[in-house]
Amino acid sequence: MGFTGCNGRYNGHNSQSLNLYFFKSNIHGYLRGYKTPSFNVYKEMGTGRVRPRAMQKQVGYIIDLIKRDEYDLEYKLGSLSVKLSIASVTLVFHVLNSEKVSALRFFRWIRHWQPELRCNSDICSLVIDNCGRLDDYDAMRSLLNDFNENRLCLTKKAFEFLHVMNVTNESLVESTQRVIDLLREVRGSCHGWVPSLIEMFSVLGSFDMVEFVMKKTERKISYYYIFIREMCRRCDFKGVRDIQDEMRKEGFELNSRIYNYLISCLLKNGEYDDACKVLTEMQDKDCPPDALTFEIFVYYCCKNGKTEIACHYFDEMVARGLEPRLSTHAAFIKGFFNSEQYEEAYKYVVDSDKKYKCTSCMNYSLLARLHQKRGNLVIAQNILSEMIKKGLRPYFKVYMKVFNCLNKSGRETLAIDLQEQFHQLHSKA
Repeated sequence: MGFTGCNGRYNGHNSQSLNLYFFKSNIHGYLRGYKTPSFNVYKEMGTGRVRPRAMQKQVGYIIDLIKRDEYDLEYKLGSLSVKLSIASVTLVFHVLNSEKVSALRFFRWIRHWQPELRCNSDICSLVIDNCGRLDDYDAMRSLLNDFNENRLCLTKKAFEFLHVMNVTNESLVESTQRVIDLLREVRGSCHGWVPSLIEMFSVLGSFDMVEFVMKKTERKISYYYIFIREMCRRCDFKGVRDIQDEMRKEGFELNSRIYNYLISCLLKNGEYDDACKVLTEMQDKDCPPDALTFEIFVYYCCKNGKTEIACHYFDEMVARGLEPRLSTHAAFIKGFFNSEQYEEAYKYVVDSDKKYKCTSCMNYSLLARLHQKRGNLVIAQNILSEMIKKGLRPYFKVYMKVFNCLNKSGRETLAIDLQEQFHQLHSKA
C-alpha cells in the first residue's frame, strides 16, 4: 500500500514534546541537531585566549588537589589553565561524592573559572548531592537559596544521597522529610524541584517513598506522570491501573498523556490487542487520542512491516483534524525503507511534498541519508538533486555525507554536479 491512502494535512510542526518514551527510535536522533566535534583546545569567551582541554591525568590531579584541601587550592587549580568539560566536572563530582569529600570550593571555583557552567543543572545538582552525603544542610540551604534566586533547575541527581546514605526505611523517611522541609523553607521556584525528588525515587522503584513525598507536599498531575511513566517502564500494568484509580478518587481526569505511556509500554512488549483496548477505553472515557497516540501506533506498525495498518491509523488521525508530527512522517519513510519498499518510500516523500510542505526538507534529506548509508549513492545524489531543483535545501550534514561518499567511490563527476547545484541554491538564498 502506498501513501495515497493517507489523506492528512500538515501546516507546521507541533511543539508537543515527543513521548515515545519506550521506543527510543533512531528517528528522534535524526531529528535532533547534529553535534559538532570536540577539540583539545577552546577559545575562552570574551577574551580570545585559548585554553587546552583537561586530559585524564589532569582530572586525576585536580581530584587529588581537592582532597588535600590546601589553603591555595583555587590558585593551584587556576594555574593549570585548562578547560574542564561537563563530563570531566561530572567525573570529579562522582569521585568526591562517593568518597564524601567536600566539593564546595571546587564548585565555587569552576563557576568562576568557567562561567558557562554556572547554571548547568547537572553540576548544580551534584553539589547538592555532595552536601547531602556530608550531612551539611547549612551549605545545602545556602546553595538552594542561590539557585532559587537564579531560578535554576535541579535534576534527580541532587537527591541521590537520600538512598545512598540511609540504610533503613526509618532513616530514609526522616532524611526525606528533612529535605522537604528545607525546600519549603527556601520557597520560590524550589517547589519545582519536588518532581526531581519524585523522579529519583520512581527510578529506584521506591514507590512507597513517592507516595510519601506526594502526601507531604501535594498531589499534582505532573507528579503522577512521573509515577506512571516509571511503572510503565517496569511493565507494572496493575500498578498503573491502581494509580489511575487513585487519580480518579483525587479528582484528576486522565488525559491522553497518561494513556500514551500505557499504550507505548504495551506495544513495546508486543501486546498489540491490549493496546487497542486502551485506545478504545480512551474514547469511551471521553479522552480523545492525540497526534502522539496515533504516532505510537504508526511507529509500531511501520517497525513491524505493517505499513497498511499504519496508514489506517494515519487516516483516522487526520480525519480527527490532528496534524501529523515530523516523526510520524519519518516513521513511514523508515518503515518502507527498512522493508526494502524503496519505491513506496520515494512515493511517500514525493506525495508528502504536495500535501505537507513543512516536512519536505526533512523527508527528502532522511530518504537520501538512508540510501547513502545503504550504499545507494547514485540514488541518494538523485534525491538531493531533485529536492534542490524544487528549491528545497538539503540538511547540510546529509549533503556533505553524500558528497564525500561520491568522491571516495570514484564518482567525482556526480559529486561536482551536486556541489554546483547546492552552491547555486545557496547563492539564491
